[in-house]
Amino acid sequence: MAERTAPRLYSIAAHRGFADALVAGLVPRYADPEFGLARLTLLVPSSRARRTISEAFIRHAGETGSPGLLMPRMAVVGDLDLDEMLGPLLDPLGAADIPPAVDPQRRLFALAGLIAETMGEDAPGGATLLRLARETGATMDRLLVEGVGPEELVGEPVLDLFGSLSDHWQRSLHLFATVQSKWLARLQEWDALDAAARRNRLFDCAARRWKEHPPATPIVAAGVTSAAPSLARLLRVIADLDNGAVILPDFDLTMPPAVWEELGRAGAAPGPGDTPFAREDAVTHPQYHLKLLLNRMGVAREEVQPWHRKGLAAAPPERSHAIGSLFLPPEASKSWVALPPEKRRLSGVRIMTAANPEEEAQAIALLVREAVAQPERRVAVITPDRGLARRVVHHLDRWNIATDDSAGRPLSQTAAGRLVLLLAEVMADGAAPVPLMGLLGHPLVDGGMERGAWLRQLRRVERALRGPRRSGGLAPVAAIVAKLAERHPRVAEWYAVAEAALAPLLSLADEGSIALADLLDALVASGEALCGETLWGREDGRSLATFVEEVRLQAREAGFTLAPGEAHIALRDAMEQIAVRPPYGGHARVQVLGLLESRMNRAELVICAGLNEGVWPTRGGVDALLAPPVLRALGVPGADFRIGLSAHDLAGAMGAPEVVLSHAQRDEAGPTIPSRFLLRVQALLGEQLEAHEETAALELARAMTRAPAAPRYARPAPDPAPEQRDVDISATALDRLLGDPYQFYADRIMGLKDLDALDAEPSAPWQGTVAHTILQRWHEAREKDDGARLAPTMEAVLDEENADPLMRGLWQPRLEAALRWIEDTVSAYEDRRVLAVEKKGAMTFEGVHVHGRADRIDRLADGSLAIVDYKTGTPPSAARVEAGFALQLGILGLIAERGGFDGLAGDPGAYEYWSLGKAKSENPHGFGYVEVPLKVGNKRSGVAPEDFLPLTAEKLALAITHFIKGGDAFTARENPNYEGYDTYDQLMRLDEWIAHQDGGEGA
Repeated sequence: MAERTAPRLYSIAAHRGFADALVAGLVPRYADPEFGLARLTLLVPSSRARRTISEAFIRHAGETGSPGLLMPRMAVVGDLDLDEMLGPLLDPLGAADIPPAVDPQRRLFALAGLIAETMGEDAPGGATLLRLARETGATMDRLLVEGVGPEELVGEPVLDLFGSLSDHWQRSLHLFATVQSKWLARLQEWDALDAAARRNRLFDCAARRWKEHPPATPIVAAGVTSAAPSLARLLRVIADLDNGAVILPDFDLTMPPAVWEELGRAGAAPGPGDTPFAREDAVTHPQYHLKLLLNRMGVAREEVQPWHRKGLAAAPPERSHAIGSLFLPPEASKSWVALPPEKRRLSGVRIMTAANPEEEAQAIALLVREAVAQPERRVAVITPDRGLARRVVHHLDRWNIATDDSAGRPLSQTAAGRLVLLLAEVMADGAAPVPLMGLLGHPLVDGGMERGAWLRQLRRVERALRGPRRSGGLAPVAAIVAKLAERHPRVAEWYAVAEAALAPLLSLADEGSIALADLLDALVASGEALCGETLWGREDGRSLATFVEEVRLQAREAGFTLAPGEAHIALRDAMEQIAVRPPYGGHARVQVLGLLESRMNRAELVICAGLNEGVWPTRGGVDALLAPPVLRALGVPGADFRIGLSAHDLAGAMGAPEVVLSHAQRDEAGPTIPSRFLLRVQALLGEQLEAHEETAALELARAMTRAPAAPRYARPAPDPAPEQRDVDISATALDRLLGDPYQFYADRIMGLKDLDALDAEPSAPWQGTVAHTILQRWHEAREKDDGARLAPTMEAVLDEENADPLMRGLWQPRLEAALRWIEDTVSAYEDRRVLAVEKKGAMTFEGVHVHGRADRIDRLADGSLAIVDYKTGTPPSAARVEAGFALQLGILGLIAERGGFDGLAGDPGAYEYWSLGKAKSENPHGFGYVEVPLKVGNKRSGVAPEDFLPLTAEKLALAITHFIKGGDAFTARENPNYEGYDTYDQLMRLDEWIAHQDGGEGA
């Protein structure tokens, strides 16, 4: 028997650049004078890796002056994380004896049905059930990839642990085992396999075929690091082939044996009954998954040979030594104390610490722009933070450096996906204003009209729809359109399109549950009615079309139903699983990559961004269904295993000639914690850290946002021309003119009004308007019928306002109690009667038109008039009246005294605020009381009743003399004690000058 040769395993060190070094070695070793590399077959881990290696072949041909090159055949081994499909080499037509893989969506709905059947009445529904089914499928895949069969869930190692688990984990394990058992029976009925199980069979089939009948042409597995047992067996067969080889990326051949042992068991149980993984395993180490792979291949570490070729973007060899020292496990890290300087050398590595993500993105974009200015220099930005990646892309776009985030975006965050989610939200919320306006203003929506014309009609409706929250539905929009159509006829055309598109969808909201397939039909129909073919025109639209077809088909087969209110949650969860990657065609020398896409890639400058805990590495999670001890007993690596993979990604990226490691000190949530990897780099550098700091890009980024020092903004004091000052004064405006003249200037002279928000909280002015309308209608009804009641009037007014049900539930009981108090009080009058409600009056005072509206005017027993003002909140105090900041009743009294109310004669004798707030004294209704803002009864301060009108006239004359007829400036916040609204604070730039006010400057 021929002596067995050692397996052909090679490692390309981090500093050599994997793709370029791989090509540099493959060409002289496998090139044929006639066929080039066409006879060579490369197994690569992903489609992105295939593209990266293809580019490396092109660069090599250009560097060596080759006129042409026949490329090798590259087969994708497949990555479940990237949803990669196996190529025809590993999934040939001849594999008919292996059942097909079940459709992922079909499996999802089938698992949801099995979970609901198993849990019975305790089963969640709708979106929660789908989420649980998705987690169940992910756990099943995790076990299948590791070659763990369902029978092992009830094996002795797990049963021994079962009693020590908490009740939660016991129930979860029982549910998972039961559902998996039923699922396997379902698969047998369908004659299908899980995708992960089928992949394992294909790997085993290829391994068996190549072992029994070695292929005549060379096969090389390049960059494949997955430690799945079936793939490890295939790689071992390839390594044993005479014309085969396995080439690993960034395998550390310089690691001392003691450190290698410290990594832990890594799948090799020390003895019978022991678990292949121990709690103390260094699963977060970047070499741990490679040790696991070698153990499962049955290869000793000493059998791995170095790949002596290097790529075009190779770094100094000292870099790999420093990287190896950088990621030493805990015990071995003690050697840092005696580590010589040459082992710490990280020349070409810089650390950039930004204040926030925006500054970090700006500085990264500047580094990219600087690198691109150098001929043939390539640059790669690597980050798992997709938000940061998008910021970098947008900053580069300002300089016409076109690039895209190669990691893609979730379908739910694309224009097409967001449109479908907005349609589902509109249905769930009953066409509430915010989602409705968001939908109709979506960039893809035009309703078949010219986009500008569509938006003009939308803005008109949106402006009128602003204000307190109203009940959902299209009724308020229809009422607004009916009013607007008189002046703007195209609004009716706009609304007809919107109503035709949304009415069928809104009709589904009243149903208790709806079939998901029917819901998708309705969503698609509404989307096409609003967008036309534009909805499907781009890459996100094509991904959406595929998603809709797959989900609709499988949901209809499974008969899956859910409540309409949960539709947008279920669809969002499903869309987040789909990555939409942009079409290639950006800048040839700039790449923005995620961690998966960055593997095997290389550039002269690599920027590793977002190095914060929770981002790089991501937070280690716990499997939702199986407890960590159960996973260890089954021989499945824990959740922290992925931290080791992200550490390996960083180690590979740090092999570039020039590296920048960046992080931000704060993010949207507050202060951040630097990545454990970054802290290790800083600790390794020690006293050399300051020399490795990147500051130039940060200084440029800060300079771009740093404006010249502006002079201190002075307190605003506008001085309009006399003709601009010639305005009337309302009863409520005098207080503002005396208390804060700037607010009067902005309101009456500039004509600026506050714009309400969409779906705003009910404001005090709105509540006051509603209360006044109710009382006005009730008083008018009492003139015809003394028995008219307030409650029906209140219901009618709130119905007309289309008030939001939640708001009505909270406010209506208090309002009704206060109105009943008013009803009882007014109905009990014997020597007092109501003369008028909402009565307008006016007078000319020193040449100025002064006007006001009295909420109610009563005739007292002595023939005098009582002026009543309704308040939904706390009335002004007597002290405010005395200070001249609450003279509304006084102005109305002056108008009455001068006969300014048509049809009403008499001198004012009483001034009352009727508050609808909580009663201050005995009141059977609990709400409502009368407040007289004058010095009456036991009050020791305030204005005497006989002095009230003279004081009001004096203040009114003062205001007219100084502001209307005079030349005084309308100074902002002239009287600090005035408690006015903050409507115009931003306009007066209050925060810029208020802190600088002192006794010497306008105080």
